[in-house]
Amino acid sequence: MKVEEKVKELLLPILEERDFKLVDIEFIPSKRPILRIYIYNPEGTSIDDCEWVSKRIGSLLDVEDLIDRAYILEVSSPGLDRKFKNIEEYDIFKGRDVVIKTKEPINEKKVFKGTLLGLEDEKVKIKENEETVEIPFENVSQTKLDF
Repeated sequence: MKVEEKVKELLLPILEERDFKLVDIEFIPSKRPILRIYIYNPEGTSIDDCEWVSKRIGSLLDVEDLIDRAYILEVSSPGLDRKFKNIEEYDIFKGRDVVIKTKEPINEKKVFKGTLLGLEDEKVKIKENEETVEIPFENVSQTKLDF
């Protein structure tokens, strides 16, 4: 089992205690490995939220001894300018404003801005100017939160 999968298994019950969502886990093996965990609090992710998760998962990781040497643990929000990396983010960020770029034009447009309605039947749905737009998932080249 990969480090990310085991960390996810340990992390999900912790996040559920406060209704936080897991956005992503990155493990960068190197001389001093880095474990990055990105979380989302629908009420706004604070430094206190990240610190709480860091302490909880850090203790569990020490007990489980998943990483065989000293490592750096980083817990943060996904960031304002981060591209969506996984399909679960279309559910996590439902109701938020997004910018979606497509590979091929839809109605002569390649950039869509609106409120994310979610992913359904392999289509990303957003509300743009009071109109629901459906974008085939395979045509999405990039999705980011819009601030």
